[in-house]
Amino acid sequence: MAKLRITYSKSAIGYTVRQKATVKALGFKRLYETIEHEDSPSIRGMINSISHLLTVEEVETGKNRSGKVG
Repeated sequence: MAKLRITYSKSAIGYTVRQKATVKALGFKRLYETIEHEDSPSIRGMINSISHLLTVEEVETGKNRSGKVG
């Protein structure tokens, strides 16, 4: 399963309480922090609701052809 690398790149000051709660629900504690989440519909929905505050990249998993990590 793919992972998403999400960076909190713009402050939520001046935005709604709901958007600030979404930032917190994703796990961010400070500005410019980067976290990784498994790609799922719920995470994508949260990202879409505050996409103007985030930078998102898809990360390839570290599996080789034999299916082993490394």
